[in-house]
Amino acid sequence: MKYYAGLDVSVKETSICIVDQTGKICREVKVTSHPDDLIAVLKDPAWNMERIGLEAGPLSQWLFEGLARAGLPVICIETRHTKAFLKAQPSKSDRNDARGIAQMMRVHLYRAVHVKTLTSQKRRALLTARKLLQDKAIAIENDLRGLLRNFGLKVGVVGSAKFEARIRELVEGTLNLVEIVEPLLDARRNLREHFATLHRKLLMIARDDEVCPLLMTIPGVGPVVAVAYTATIDIPQRFKNSKAVGPILGLTPVLNQSGESHRVGRVSLCGDGMMRTLLYDAAQVLLNRVAKWSWLKAWAMSVAKRRGLQKAMVALARRLAVIMHRMWSDGTEFCWSREKLPAGA
Repeated sequence: MKYYAGLDVSVKETSICIVDQTGKICREVKVTSHPDDLIAVLKDPAWNMERIGLEAGPLSQWLFEGLARAGLPVICIETRHTKAFLKAQPSKSDRNDARGIAQMMRVHLYRAVHVKTLTSQKRRALLTARKLLQDKAIAIENDLRGLLRNFGLKVGVVGSAKFEARIRELVEGTLNLVEIVEPLLDARRNLREHFATLHRKLLMIARDDEVCPLLMTIPGVGPVVAVAYTATIDIPQRFKNSKAVGPILGLTPVLNQSGESHRVGRVSLCGDGMMRTLLYDAAQVLLNRVAKWSWLKAWAMSVAKRRGLQKAMVALARRLAVIMHRMWSDGTEFCWSREKLPAGA
């Protein structure tokens, strides 16, 4: 007989529910959220596991890797799809959620999620840490501006390199303000130094990678966008075609159709928010800063004339994602003229 398992994972404990092919509950247990503890239950010879459902979450990549390495048929399932299914239950608990996931596995009513490779996970962690340091440094700078503005001291337009010197110039001769500002400047300096360290590491990854230099031939795409794209897409072959990348990144409109009603809304904004923001920034750079003309910029400008600049940049961000996937799949560089454009881009 075939058996199916559902795992409802929390930080400390995981609820496990095992059902047979008729839907009968065979075992329910709670174990520590660790691959070894889960394997001890699921590897029992009494259970001929057909599918094991694991909802995507903070621990899912670690647990998935451990269970898959042990030879278990584990599947990481999409969170929103699971939530919609479990809403039908009268009450919500870890036990009921594990039961629901087990039944989803049994009737094959789930949507599988790609679990990224270890390399992509490490790159994503680097990008997240780099962005976090940058945001904290900018937050301190903005707080310093607001703090000094209360005393009539205006920082004005100044770059990050000269920011500290400008602050010291404004508070010079005011002992009380110097004592307040110094700790903030010290914290900002440390954040900027650590940010620079991580940024250099990212540049080294982009330089040594096989795919990143190829993607960076696109105008507006730099090392950060290229590394983030490779970490997000991970394996380009998992998409049936290049155009499927747009919906995954939330850059395609939402369709709401019912009867005679047919409304096309804004972009869905689902998927990776960091990657979507970086693609939008790359589109802005291409439209506003890149002087060299290309078929891609000409296409974006024509969209801007018809639909407005804002929609043109969103459309260009989606087009960039599609082109980058096609280039990665084909191993070709960016074509500046439309005549040499690869099929499907």
